[in-house]
This record gives sequence, structure tokens and C-alpha cells, in this order.
Amino acid sequence: MKAASFVSDGQVINLGIGIPTLVANHLGNKDVMLHSENGLLGMGPFPLEGDEDPQIINAGKQTVTVVTGGSTFDSALSFAMIRGGHVDVAMLGAMEVAENGDLANWQVPGEKMTGMGGAMDLVSGARTVICLMTHTDKSGGKKLVAQCSLPITGLACVNVVITDLGVFRPAGDGRGFTIVELAEGHSVDDVRAVTGATLTLSTTPPPSNAQGA
Repeated sequence: MKAASFVSDGQVINLGIGIPTLVANHLGNKDVMLHSENGLLGMGPFPLEGDEDPQIINAGKQTVTVVTGGSTFDSALSFAMIRGGHVDVAMLGAMEVAENGDLANWQVPGEKMTGMGGAMDLVSGARTVICLMTHTDKSGGKKLVAQCSLPITGLACVNVVITDLGVFRPAGDGRGFTIVELAEGHSVDDVRAVTGATLTLSTTPPPSNAQGA
């Protein structure tokens, strides 16, 4: 998975609910510690069928594993880690990302929500925020936009966006998004047609260990 190429050995990575949880299965031999805000540091891949432990779950209530050296604790300590700047990278889902890096990812239109979870803390406490999402919503609506129309989670907080169509960086200052890399089989014109902001090509190559988007 492309997201795995954006993390480095020694980092603490928080994986948000949804697509980000899949990253745990694609890290290979990277020496990182996965953090879950419900109180787990050292989260491993999803368990094999039959090996599930219902008491070991991630923030999305999915059963997970714990790597050697992992630990569990209460949510108060977990959020103290986030707010204290001890999370290097937060990988989150998104419903909209604006060209200046604003993020909207907690209020689903037309659905009743109990709260935004830990997203607001993560976007302000993590050193780097990477959004993993589909490029459009289920009805074809654009999710990379000039300005968010949904309730904001965090302002100017997103560093990188990875979608099924490629890798993008919010350029800011009304300059839209920079295309870091396109997924195989997609052209700039294809992606522009489903993007609600300006797109420009990057002159900086993607990470050398990058895999297919």
C-alpha cells in the first residue's frame, strides 16, 4: 500500500477508522509502533480467522493483534500521548480535503453522529497528517476541493492525501493540489475531471520505496 512508503523506522503511527486500518497489513519489516486512541501502542495486523481476541480491538472496534513490546492503557493516557506531540504520523479517513489543507472527516451528511472521536486531537497533535480516502464519494461527488463544505475537523492540517487515483499535496494559497504521483492507468485529465480544485504536477519525486497507489 502506498501509505506505507510515507513512514520511517522509529515512528509512532496512529491509524484512523476505515481505510487507514489496512495499513497495518502492509508495513512489512518497518520498525514502527502503531497507536490506537482507545488505548493501544504496538498494534499489529488483523488476526487470522479463529485467532481473534475480543478484548484486543482498535478504535473502530475491530479485533487486532499486539506486537512484542506492545502495551495497553486507558484512553486518558492515550489522548495525553496525542496532545503531547508523541504521535509522528496520523493516517485518517476524509470526506473532504481543501487545497489549503483543511480537513472534514467527522460529520456525515444526513446521518446522526455521536461525536468526532479523536480526529480533532490527532490533527492538532500529530507531526504529520496523511489522509487515505477514495477520490470521490459514493455518488461521484468530489472530495478534493477548493474549500470544504462540511464541518471542519482541523484547519490547514493535512500534509498528504492518498486516494485510489494517486498521491496529492495541498498546495495552499489558492494553488489547488500538487500531483505527487498518479495511480497506474490514470491521466492528469482523468483526475482533473473528478477533482474540485486546481491540480499541478510536482517536480519532487515520490519516496524511493513507493509502491503502487
